[in-house]
Amino acid sequence: MTGHPPGAVALIDAQAIAHNLRRLRRVLRPAGTRRAPRIWAVAKADAYGHGLEHALAGLADADGLGVLTLDDALRCRRLGWKRPILAMGADFTLADLRDPALYPLHVVIDRPEQLAGLAGLPPPRMPHVWLRHCGALNHAGLQAGEYRAAFRSLHAELEAGRLAGLGHLQHYAGAEDPEQLPRERRAFHELISGMPGPLCTENSAAVLSDPASACLTDWVRCGIALYGISPLRGLTGRALGLRPAMALQAPLYATQAVRAGQGVGYHGGFRAERDMRIGLVRCGYADGYPRTVQGPCQAGVQGRMAAIVGRVSMDTLAVDLSAHPDAGPGDAVTLWGPGGPEVESVAGWAGTISAHLCVGLTARVPRILRPEAQEPSRPVAGATRKKARVASK
Repeated sequence: MTGHPPGAVALIDAQAIAHNLRRLRRVLRPAGTRRAPRIWAVAKADAYGHGLEHALAGLADADGLGVLTLDDALRCRRLGWKRPILAMGADFTLADLRDPALYPLHVVIDRPEQLAGLAGLPPPRMPHVWLRHCGALNHAGLQAGEYRAAFRSLHAELEAGRLAGLGHLQHYAGAEDPEQLPRERRAFHELISGMPGPLCTENSAAVLSDPASACLTDWVRCGIALYGISPLRGLTGRALGLRPAMALQAPLYATQAVRAGQGVGYHGGFRAERDMRIGLVRCGYADGYPRTVQGPCQAGVQGRMAAIVGRVSMDTLAVDLSAHPDAGPGDAVTLWGPGGPEVESVAGWAGTISAHLCVGLTARVPRILRPEAQEPSRPVAGATRKKARVASK
């Protein structure tokens, strides 16, 4: 493969993640207040596709990490994370929970049968338990009657010194909806009335849309906002004071002269209205770039936008270089992130959400920690104008 252009790479900015964590802390501690909830930095799906090993550098000041499984928790420990870990979707046995490497560990209980796996754990290997109500989302969690029964059982274990803690957890179905969010909050508070314990209900959308209410809880779970992406419709992360942590780049590998009336891409989905200069970009749906993009799709070339034309193929997409006479093979094209369009814009063109794009990048796209001095508009690492090398994974 030597001598062929490299493919797409995702450049990850850990300093942007650290900035976003600080920004969320400021939102959660308005001027004059002494108390603020602690933050679970949610790093599911390999840190929302950013690469856990890169994201952890930016999440170092979080109060805890939120992951899906115990295997994910152990991976965080191997990478050096010492603070609490919340396993949000873990199936576990008593033997699993005896592993000292997991602690301090918090686990979510969302099914009655999980209760049996908690009995008989000796100190100090006792998890902090969070009961999850199914709420309006109804993807996981206990129904109201199950919740009350589980709380009674677990509260007895807590008082007997067989649990590290017991709290209440909810995942909203419509945290970005200003009418639905208060209804969901109200219903949950009615359910847990009279049940002591810390509260963990707020996600990125709830924190950023209603910080006054989020400040009244004990822990918040922030995911997408930590990576600089807006959880709120009609707003970008930048508009919320966040910095994007990922730039998806790929090199131009060839150019084509297209005459007026000629098609570009499969089935001639785009027809040139004038003579054009087209750039071919080494990125397609096999990399995770969405094939469904429509409308005024753009990418960044030399710090300016260029229209994406024609249908995205498996390994290639095309951009209009008519207004970029100096651009040529080896130059980097920024498909989203600093130096290109916002990922929220690309998600809109594709009819999906930004998180889907980030976690949908395939294994052939290496995640590379971007050095502080590297500018987003520079070529992909290893590429030159005349000769490009394969980017090392």
